[in-house]
Parts: sequence; structure tokens; C-alpha cells
Amino acid sequence: MSKGIALITGAGQGIGRSISLRLAADGFDIGLSDIPTNKSNLEEVAREITRTYAGRKTCVLLADVTVEDDVRKMVDDVVTELGGLDVMVANAGIIVAASLVETTLADWEKIFAVNVTGVFLSYKYAAQKMIALNETHKRGRRIIGASSLVGKRGERYLSAYSASKFAVRGITQSAAIELGRHGITVNAYAPGPIMTAMSE
Repeated sequence: MSKGIALITGAGQGIGRSISLRLAADGFDIGLSDIPTNKSNLEEVAREITRTYAGRKTCVLLADVTVEDDVRKMVDDVVTELGGLDVMVANAGIIVAASLVETTLADWEKIFAVNVTGVFLSYKYAAQKMIALNETHKRGRRIIGASSLVGKRGERYLSAYSASKFAVRGITQSAAIELGRHGITVNAYAPGPIMTAMSE
């Protein structure tokens, strides 16, 4: 028996891959999403889940979380392919390390596009779908976003990244207040340094 359907962005590597494997181990069917250049990584995660956890279903969803139509389609497709949406993990993120005076506007905008706009769009379309699903199938649903330890306390060389993760906390707190009445909890996780390909 499946515990439900979970959708994870940035699932092709690092923290997103680990979250996907853990939720599969916990009994969830998994929608794996990442950008098209990570397609082979997503397919490998899907194979690992189906090979390791008997009965678990997966689907691979290519999407750029900075593109609204991609996110809308990603959410629609996971419901179509796996039959619902119970957990949304807005995990996709990027980092650029530079001093404040050396951070370019292009880097600032790229970080905010992925880390903030991507979370906003993921929350928005997941919430819309979950509210609609709860009209016919009431159950507790979860939205979870990727903040960071530096979303609580800034660090040198991470002004743009830190600001983006502070923003995730604000979006998350506001969404939690709004969506609780629909039976949807909204939280963010805030890890410290984790050795992933991105941090290396």
C-alpha cells in the first residue's frame, strides 16, 4: 500500500535525490522533477527506487522551476501519472559564493529565480491542486521548502544565497497561515553545510 504521492524538485542529485529515496523507503510513490539536463540522473533515481522498494511507483518530470508553465504542467502531470499529490518538496536550488561587492546582478537574479521564484511557483501550484483534491478526497497534505541555516543567519560570501533562503522562510510562514484551514501544512527545512555536488 502506498502512503501517498510525493513530488520532489531538484531530485536528480544531492539533497533532492536523498529526499526522494527516503520518501520511497517510507512508502510514498515519487514524482521526480529536475531540469532537462539532469534527465539521466532522474532516470537513475527512478530505477533505484523501483529496484529497491517493491511496489513503489515513480514518474520522471522535466521542469524548470523558474518557468511558470513548467511548474503548472509538472504538478498536473504528477497527479495524472501517479493519481494524486500529498507531499510537495520544493527542493530545487542553486548557490553562488562571492563577496557582496563582487556579486553580479546576473548571479543575484539567477539565485532568486531558482531559490525564491521556484519555491513560490511550486507552493502555489501544489496548493491549488491540493485544495482541489481535498474537495473530493480529504486528507492531510504537506508542502515543504528548502531554506538553509544561512536563511536564519547570514554568512560571508553568501549574501545573495542567504537572502534567498530568508525569503523562503517568509513565503513558508505566510503560506502556512493561509493553507492550514485546507488541511495543508507548510514547513521548510534548514540544513547546514552538506557535501553535495552543488556545494563542492
